[in-house]
Amino acid sequence: MLAGKGEVNRAYAFRILPSGFTAWMILRVFIFMATVAITSTAFSAPEAVILLHGLCRTSHSLAKLERALTGEGYSVQNVSYPSRTASVQQLADNAIGKAVADCQRDGATRIDFVTHSLGGILVRSYLANHAVPSLGRVVMLAPPNQGSEIVDKLGWLFLFKWINGPAGNELGTGTKATPNRLGPATYPVGVIAGDRSINWINSLLIPGRDDGKVSVERTRLAGMSDHIVIHTTHPFIMRNRETIRQTIRFLRTGAFDHGTG
Repeated sequence: MLAGKGEVNRAYAFRILPSGFTAWMILRVFIFMATVAITSTAFSAPEAVILLHGLCRTSHSLAKLERALTGEGYSVQNVSYPSRTASVQQLADNAIGKAVADCQRDGATRIDFVTHSLGGILVRSYLANHAVPSLGRVVMLAPPNQGSEIVDKLGWLFLFKWINGPAGNELGTGTKATPNRLGPATYPVGVIAGDRSINWINSLLIPGRDDGKVSVERTRLAGMSDHIVIHTTHPFIMRNRETIRQTIRFLRTGAFDHGTG
């Protein structure tokens, strides 16, 4: 009698198996593979990074940095927020609160932040008022951590107020200015400052080395873990290859590489 099609297929399948390979052994292999897959999924929740752009910018300004971090295996939330429409605290609560909730919902094992300019002040404001149990490290690019003389000297102008909005006008250097009321960092922070300017008019108003918006000295934050200066400008610091390299290094190790500068 001729063997049925199903019988032929089963016979062929068993002929290609190694000698001594039984059905029970096949079952054990499948069980083992399924267990490994489940375990890997449970313990490989990605480390998340929340990106926050600067004043009058959008998430597009951090697109290059986002691609680099994604390539390093991070789960990245590149957040856009209406930087000209509200106070520092309102922007922080709305933009960061949602991003943190999204990361926690996705099972992130740790949440890091990388910010540009105003974005760093938003993170400081948020962390001063909210606990993030899974908080990792923070990298701030060109942050006005002690304010900017530009706001001191031009903030009274209607056009300046209209362009920069409520949050931008909080960034002066006085003791009552928002950056100087938020207190020192109580979490790992690395600050990257720029020392080149393409805005010579602004630079005339800023003492010492500056990036066209903020002096190198005023990027410093009490309690910070590390500080480094990159030869780049305020508007483009986030696209600089050395900035990106140093950012990834700090997120990984908690320190910058001062060997290459």
